[in-house]
Amino acid sequence: KLTGMSFRVPTVDVSVVDLTVRLEKKATYDQIKAAIKEESEGKLKGILGYTEDDVVSTDFVGDSRSSIFDAKAGIALNENFVKLVSWYDNEWGYR
Repeated sequence: KLTGMSFRVPTVDVSVVDLTVRLEKKATYDQIKAAIKEESEGKLKGILGYTEDDVVSTDFVGDSRSSIFDAKAGIALNENFVKLVSWYDNEWGYR
């Protein structure tokens, strides 16, 4: 089950997604990060990004990827609930 929201941050562009996920199978946050990183380097390369850097919204201005997973911003609430955070340049399609 997924529950999420996207909200504008107080910048000219770039938004963030706050996604809360209830997992069917137990997983650690490190396992989830590893799976997302693997996909970002594999079949979703160029579409899904992955970062463990300390970032702010302006770091993603002009980024053409659809979503950049922020590994430092998420958290495991328990073994079956995680909160994932991802950035995207919401104005990119208008350029």
